[in-house]
Amino acid sequence: MSARYIYGFHAITAKLRHDPESIKEMLVDVSRQDARARELLQHAELQGIKIIGCDGKRLDGMAPGARHQGVMARIEGGRKAAHLDDVLDTLTEPAFLLVLDSVTDPRNLGACLRVADAAGVHAVIAPKDKAVGLTDVAIKTACGAAETVPYVMVTNLARTLRELKEREIWVVGTAGEATSDLYAADWPLATAWVMGAEGEGMRRLTRETCDQLVKIPMHGSVESLNVSVAAGVCLFEARRRRL
Repeated sequence: MSARYIYGFHAITAKLRHDPESIKEMLVDVSRQDARARELLQHAELQGIKIIGCDGKRLDGMAPGARHQGVMARIEGGRKAAHLDDVLDTLTEPAFLLVLDSVTDPRNLGACLRVADAAGVHAVIAPKDKAVGLTDVAIKTACGAAETVPYVMVTNLARTLRELKEREIWVVGTAGEATSDLYAADWPLATAWVMGAEGEGMRRLTRETCDQLVKIPMHGSVESLNVSVAAGVCLFEARRRRL
């Protein structure tokens, strides 16, 4: 059976909640003595998971360039679907989500996951229909981000957006025809950013469900950006404001 590693508090906590039997051991930087690390270790110990204390440099070598946050877990078996409630219920800060509507190119998905990881997004959400799954190409393009950012596929995207709004998460859609400029608009900290496929954009019902629409100002001759590039622009502007 193949083994792989996941890292970061959100990814490991979600795995502990939904699929703890797949975790075979957990590696923890011994310098992490904070409450968040202690809570994670306590949860792992209750599940009977082997815990290995190690130097942070060892984790750096095992996950070069990744934000492992001092925790890594070895898991076995195939990837199981992430559940949105599991992700949201473990958050200790306002939600920061990326929603992809009708993105069918695996390379675009992989690039979006990589951007989401870099910006500190808690989860990427997509519909099960008219969307690509975590294919080998998407995982390779993500450069490790498919292991750290939960990818949640939902049956009804509009309904999921309404459920997010019930949790007081503001849904911001991106559209070229929007009247609000990304850099001039205001939004709350708890946000879900919705990106449509390049060219077609968001579907009508998705657009109508958004609380707000913003556009990225374009100063050249092109009318739109690749979805992963647009995601990077919006997510890092949102991250800048969260700081």
